[in-house]
Amino acid sequence: MSVRPPIALSIAGTDPSGGAGIHADLKTFTALGVLGTTAITALVAQNTHGVSRVYPIDEDFVTDELDSVLNDMPVDATKTGMLGSRSLVDLVVDRASTSDLGFFTVDPVMVATSGHRLLEADAVESVRTRLLPVADLITPNLPEAALLLGDDVDEAQTPGQMREQARELVARGAQAVLLKGGHARDGEVADILVTSDGEITEFAHPRIATANTHGTGCTLSAAITAEAAVLRQAAPGSRLSPEQVRGAVERGLDFLARALASAADWQVSLDPAGAHGPVDHQVDITRR
Repeated sequence: MSVRPPIALSIAGTDPSGGAGIHADLKTFTALGVLGTTAITALVAQNTHGVSRVYPIDEDFVTDELDSVLNDMPVDATKTGMLGSRSLVDLVVDRASTSDLGFFTVDPVMVATSGHRLLEADAVESVRTRLLPVADLITPNLPEAALLLGDDVDEAQTPGQMREQARELVARGAQAVLLKGGHARDGEVADILVTSDGEITEFAHPRIATANTHGTGCTLSAAITAEAAVLRQAAPGSRLSPEQVRGAVERGLDFLARALASAADWQVSLDPAGAHGPVDHQVDITRR
């Protein structure tokens, strides 16, 4: 009898400082016992102070990367991060219709924390109308959710507005939406999950006082994808139930909370002023 680990695929850009993107995804997959595979969409020069340059990867090479993985290995779950261009968004959507990506998480990366745009303006409409409807879960933050709903939509300011926006995104085609409340200014962090059965689940946890928040979105979506890969491997070809999605999201949020707390006092930059260090992806792994 053949044996294999759960397999997850990340389609995203790089981060040479190791806190976000493909690098964060692979570390998260490993920490959660999942074999990580990748298709790199862009080489991104960034560190704890922000993005300085983006070098897009040719689409035909991204196609070859996807072929290399999907034609050879059974993928239980996939996540997208930085896609960058409309043509890359369309490429991924088209691939989702011809290949089994497993449970499909979309982290709609649009703008870096530093303000650097990571998605071309003409690609936003493709994300809204083409990528959302093929996603099993999308994980926008407050600014991203507003942009996904329209160019003139204001960010949610209250839990009620968050619930309303998350419901609207499900109505527009996503099977489930985790609207992250970390961008809210004060109080506990409230994240709102709306699933395809219409149920709303609210997750509240204390806000951790730390500047080390680089890559939190990537890490969370990777953790949820890893949890979904474990579930999907146990039932190949099936769609996760709303209850299973809620469980995967809860465990992903718990992992991120532990990783944030563990790295809260780290100082990894030579110039700490204004730096945003990474979370501790190894929090559950014993260091030598």
